[in-house]
Amino acid sequence: MKTLLNVIWLILSGLWLFLGYLLAGVLLCITVIGIPFGIAAFRIGVYALWPFGYTTVERRDAGAPSCVGNVLWLILAGWWLALAHITTGIALCVTIIGIPFGIANFKLIPVSLFPLGREIVPTDRPFAAR
Repeated sequence: MKTLLNVIWLILSGLWLFLGYLLAGVLLCITVIGIPFGIAAFRIGVYALWPFGYTTVERRDAGAPSCVGNVLWLILAGWWLALAHITTGIALCVTIIGIPFGIANFKLIPVSLFPLGREIVPTDRPFAAR
């Protein structure tokens, strides 16, 4: 069932969101300082491409640097990506079939705003990262 949901997601919005994260990652990797943010964009882009069967968990060992990094991320790329999730989620919620995918888009908003200090893990073992 997860595979079917992921294929439908890929067709409806996953590919376009992935391309947005890819663009953000490339732009952030242009500078040496932005490379950690670019890597985070690529990681979340893969999650946005194939989200069903995975979840995000907070890393307990992430400290103040990830907090500062999240503030910079929010300013540089986070709000653009969150806006893409909001727009896509609203568009998907217009149809009855798209409602679950719209809700999945809304669940991706927090990780698109504050990705540092989070880890993407399979849903069958969400506590493996801790």
